[in-house]
Amino acid sequence: MHFLVSKPIHLLLFSSLLLLSQDPISAEDPTFVFCSPETSNYTSGSQFETNLNRLLPLLSPNGPTNLTSYYNATYGDDPNIVYGYSQCMSGATELECNECIKNSTVEIIQRCSNRMEAVIRYYKCILRYSNRPFFSVVDTTIRIELILLQDAENATIYNNKLGIMMRRLASEAGSKLSKFTTGTTDLNDFQKIYGLAQCTRDLSAGDCTACLEGMISRIPICCENKKGGNVYSVSCNIRYDPYLFFDNSPPPPLPLPTSPPPPIAVPPPPSQPSGETDGGKKNGSKTVIIVVVAVIISLVIIGTICTCLWMKSKAMRRKPVFQVQDRAEISITEAESLLFDLDTLKAATDNFSDANKLGQGGFGAVYKGKLYDGREIAVKRLSRTSVQGIEELKNEVALVAKLQHRNLVRLWGCCMEQQEKLLVYEYVPNTSLDTFLFHPIKRVQLDWITRYQIIRGTARGLLYLHEDSRLRIIHRDLKAANILLDGSMNPKIADFGMAKLFGVDQTQGNTSRIAGTYGYMAPEYAMHGQFSTKSDVFSFGVLVLEIVTGRKNVPFCDAGQMTDLLSYAWQHWMDGAALDITDQTVAEQCSRSEVFRCIHMGLLCLQEDATERPTMSSVVLMLNSQSMTLPAPSPPAFLVGSRVNSGSVSRASNSTTSGSDKYNRY
Repeated sequence: MHFLVSKPIHLLLFSSLLLLSQDPISAEDPTFVFCSPETSNYTSGSQFETNLNRLLPLLSPNGPTNLTSYYNATYGDDPNIVYGYSQCMSGATELECNECIKNSTVEIIQRCSNRMEAVIRYYKCILRYSNRPFFSVVDTTIRIELILLQDAENATIYNNKLGIMMRRLASEAGSKLSKFTTGTTDLNDFQKIYGLAQCTRDLSAGDCTACLEGMISRIPICCENKKGGNVYSVSCNIRYDPYLFFDNSPPPPLPLPTSPPPPIAVPPPPSQPSGETDGGKKNGSKTVIIVVVAVIISLVIIGTICTCLWMKSKAMRRKPVFQVQDRAEISITEAESLLFDLDTLKAATDNFSDANKLGQGGFGAVYKGKLYDGREIAVKRLSRTSVQGIEELKNEVALVAKLQHRNLVRLWGCCMEQQEKLLVYEYVPNTSLDTFLFHPIKRVQLDWITRYQIIRGTARGLLYLHEDSRLRIIHRDLKAANILLDGSMNPKIADFGMAKLFGVDQTQGNTSRIAGTYGYMAPEYAMHGQFSTKSDVFSFGVLVLEIVTGRKNVPFCDAGQMTDLLSYAWQHWMDGAALDITDQTVAEQCSRSEVFRCIHMGLLCLQEDATERPTMSSVVLMLNSQSMTLPAPSPPAFLVGSRVNSGSVSRASNSTTSGSDKYNRY
């Protein structure tokens, strides 16, 4: 990202001891505002400005907010797409956060007029937009440092305890979904040091901790031997202070009565029967009182024990911690937005009734539901004998919960109660691409404009997985059945149960468990278990040819001979008749240049040598630039009768786990 400055900015705010209990920045002034250079401007009245004006209201809260509140959205299409997010910061109350974000949506336009990128940060909130994707990317380019000028009495001890506390807070903040934590450390018997650490919620645990540690490393430079300091960046911030500046106090005790209660009127005792002494009556009363008190105390103790045991058992059922390959952790109880009660999901789906059943997949059934707040959901109910067991569930929850892109299906939560394993997704009304593309009647709803939109959107979603998310993610089962279509027929990639995570420096992997759908699998994966981003590119190439032709990549008869889609497309390409493979339902009204370019690009993705296949960034560029010259493709892999023997085909075919899925899209 480019800003008006090319190096970090240091700002010193000189405050006195009197100001320690106040916010370091006034409510009216932002901590910092940065805009992209004037060379990166948009024109008034342009499509980018229209998209920005439509994006900003999406970032403004319209309901309750707290420290876990985070809003992100994208709007528009390339090259005028706008990305943005907003988040509550520090100790903001609901009212403060709402007002702060709403004010930011106005201030950011006024302060960064016509700029393509901008960020504004107040003490209570942050708002950012850009024409480039920046979700899950650490940005410490801009840094603001504020200090308290009062010196610590024993600087060595102070700095040592401060460092230990802040590093602990950095680790704690990274492990929480809120990406926020506070803490204290005892300086001596009479003094404490209070600390705060916070990141934007799109960061991973590792990136958040690393960002905070970078801010902590600035303390010896900006704030050495000082009692208080703040270091802000776009992605994270820290603060420490000798006075309590955050609210961590316990709830106030119940108020005590100001005067003793009035005495209770006791009726005079009845006259004694003859022969009964006062001593005997008093002894009997004492016995009754002792018995009653003992029973009450016993009942209270038993009730308390039962309540504690019930709450503990419930907490054990509802507090899973998921670990994925990059060691990142998601504690479901840290964010209520990811946790659903089983009773809630039963009510939403009418107890998983057949009337709400969307379909049955290899891993279980999918049901449509409606929550109390009106949101429509799709609930993936994993069967108890499902191949996708607890490991796949952990993988999918931990993976999909962190993915934020309009061309990916959004995970809203999960539930693991009473031996049920449930995933809750956004409901996508038009089901999957294959239900339209290969249906003799429904396929007419897919005109060429819609098909081209699906190709481009799927490419953008796959590019995000490969390059723009914080980790390199390989889907491994990209196919028409796993492309869902929303109400506007925009594509959303689904089904991440077999996805693999990689570090940014890792490009490929190997597995002995071949899982996927035959017809979409790259040859190096089907035969040798080698998968990479280029194996996803191969699957994308098959998908593109299916969308153009309306044919499945299965053996079929053409001119009296058996062939498959790849051989069929390659033969027409070599004969100079590539456009003849176009689906006849769109052949008359399609853009011939766009169709030809898609076929050309699809064949490039299908080349047998994985190194010759383009990356998804190149594919997106090919789709967006009609002037770009494409190289000549080499023959695709798996041509009928060529390089694949029957044993290889059999192995790949027997390894299929989801080829027959009809509704396991989520």
